[in-house]
Amino acid sequence: MRMLLSTLAAMTLLTAPVRAAVETGSAAPEFTLTDTQGTSHNLSDFKGKFVVLEWVNHGCPFVKKFYRVGEMQKLQADYTGKGVVWLSICSSAPGKQGNMSAEEWNAYNTEHEVAASAVLIDEDGTVGKQYGARTTPHMYVINPEGTLIYQGAIDSVRSTESDDIPDAENYVRSALDAAMAGEAVATPQTEPYGCSVKY
Repeated sequence: MRMLLSTLAAMTLLTAPVRAAVETGSAAPEFTLTDTQGTSHNLSDFKGKFVVLEWVNHGCPFVKKFYRVGEMQKLQADYTGKGVVWLSICSSAPGKQGNMSAEEWNAYNTEHEVAASAVLIDEDGTVGKQYGARTTPHMYVINPEGTLIYQGAIDSVRSTESDDIPDAENYVRSALDAAMAGEAVATPQTEPYGCSVKY
């Protein structure tokens, strides 16, 4: 298993245990954000559905690990095809890495065939801080009752190398598969890894 990190990635890798802002097993906080198309979304709009929240910054090597080979897009497509709502959220502040205009976001999403239900903009970081999002990616899974059933890393291999993806357990996939089958989530919380969110 390779654990090769670029100098930049190594400097921004966050893994230290920190108490979660929202306890796993509690109600996911309500929020309202506008997507890159100008449409407003409330979390409560999706009551009755599984929802994935994915904190994203396309300048981050840990995010690029998944997007450059289409792995995140495949995960998005697999589960939105099963009725899951996938919300990618960018909390990068203006002038910080990952912040883009709506036009830039829409061009990126088209070029890279992003399959999220929506990409939401959180420039002032309100929702990111509400959820305690610390890294990109930082993943959350919410069940149809509005309960947070998973939060943490996307997978079990903390690297920037796309070649490591097949050897990793994808915690989001595992959580969704278990919950959608009516089973308990075996690993409901892990420590996220990646670049710091650029608040």
